[in-house]
Amino acid sequence: MATGTAVDLTMPQMGVSVSEGTVTQWLKTIGETVAIDEPLLEISTDKVDTEVPSPASGVLSEILVQEGQTVEVGTVIGILTVGGTSSADQTPGPPADVATPPPPAEESTVEIIEPQASPENKDSDRTFVSPVVARIAAEHGIDVASLTGTGRGGRVTKKDILLFIDSNTEPSTPTQPEIPKTNVQPLKPDTEKSSTESLPFELAPGEKAQRLSVMRNAIAEHMRHSIETSAPVTTVFEVDMSNVVSIRNRLKNEYAEQHNVKLTYISFIARATIDALAKWPWINSEIRGGKIITRSFINIGVAVALDEGKGLIVPVIRNAEEKNLLGIARAVEDLANRARSKQLSPDEVQGGTFTITNPGGFGAIMGTPIINQPQSAILDVEAIVKRPWVVTDELNNDSIAIKPIMNLCLTYDHRLIDGAYAAPFMRDLRINLETWDESRY
Repeated sequence: MATGTAVDLTMPQMGVSVSEGTVTQWLKTIGETVAIDEPLLEISTDKVDTEVPSPASGVLSEILVQEGQTVEVGTVIGILTVGGTSSADQTPGPPADVATPPPPAEESTVEIIEPQASPENKDSDRTFVSPVVARIAAEHGIDVASLTGTGRGGRVTKKDILLFIDSNTEPSTPTQPEIPKTNVQPLKPDTEKSSTESLPFELAPGEKAQRLSVMRNAIAEHMRHSIETSAPVTTVFEVDMSNVVSIRNRLKNEYAEQHNVKLTYISFIARATIDALAKWPWINSEIRGGKIITRSFINIGVAVALDEGKGLIVPVIRNAEEKNLLGIARAVEDLANRARSKQLSPDEVQGGTFTITNPGGFGAIMGTPIINQPQSAILDVEAIVKRPWVVTDELNNDSIAIKPIMNLCLTYDHRLIDGAYAAPFMRDLRINLETWDESRY
């Protein structure tokens, strides 16, 4: 056991609206040394997955919250011993030059861990739920007090209520095994039942079941909520990207060599979209409390697909109207890289006012994206495909040419935005791209 000063490791506050987090993976084991700022564990919230760095150099001496458990922000999840040695390096005897020996590690642990709920406050602890759980319960008409929670003092956690909704049965009790961590292994079929898992349905031969991750559950909930809230309509425009393709081919090496940034088509589209949004502010607005909320700023969310389709994160470029093409390109690359390496904070995926998603990067040519609530619209960027295209010259003569054509699909909330408003926005966006002015951007 390591000796030294015990430091509490707590579930971090990962954003102003985040009240709880799930430990998905400990990257260190008990007794293992860790350097300051070295990744110590991974946590998942209903906003984002992220790595948590060590606050100091020392030895991980206690793990109090196991992988797969969800706890409130501020809960002590482990103990780091600073100034100690690992179990492999420790020698007998007290440390030298210490006037008053520190108490044993076991005593320190007792002092650090919060006491369990007493009988008189156990009921109040059980009925307290986080805002996320309260919202899910309200949406599904569930009485939280009727559920048995696995949280501290019997508190109903987000996993408890999602499990109840999925199975329509009582969620796991504290005496049952913990729900598996995010990167779960497939569950055994009912024909080979395991003592650690029971399925409420039968699996056919060749089928297997696995848990939805915390992120996948959050996406499912958010998408369902969007469909139930808005009245989505999709409008599609074809755009001749000849001008943008030519400019990008000329600038991409310069951006890479002089600015160390990759110039992507999404940067051009985002910058052109920002200009169009300034002319059509309802596309950048939301309905809140029966009012139309318009904004003088534009926070562009850019959807980033994680590896192997494991999830989707939408980091936000704040005050994007202040950035030129280079600034947008830098922001897009930085946020995408940090999203895939789990380096984003939840605050960086909140506050978006308009979202751009890019399935065209995988070759898609048409889509009807779901609005990212509480926003009013989302732009779907499709693949650039060479197609025969009718070209009209200054004498009004038509000819056929091969052009790089891209479909842009706008899904918008028909409660607020009519086609007569969405179509001119898309028209202006198309004009911005087809007549790209380098001096302007």
